[in-house]
Amino acid sequence: MRGKHLAQYREIGRKIAFYRKLRNLSQEGLSEMIDKSRSYISKIEAENSTMEFSLDVLFDIAEALKIEVAAFFEPIDVEIKGKYLKTNQ
Repeated sequence: MRGKHLAQYREIGRKIAFYRKLRNLSQEGLSEMIDKSRSYISKIEAENSTMEFSLDVLFDIAEALKIEVAAFFEPIDVEIKGKYLKTNQ
């Protein structure tokens, strides 16, 4: 990764992991839904990720998780069982 937007990619990866777990999906399950490998998802979600991914992949992930793509760019702000979820207010 070139590094210019590394923090943003990592934050999106963190949110992908959050929403995936919220849906009780494994990395393997999500990877099958978007036709990617489990290691591809793992690299995106890793805290120290240097993985770049396309908007097409992001749209596919959002569709698989049944969320709007915008959710990856908004704060997660409501605590539910120690986790945070953006509400529709």
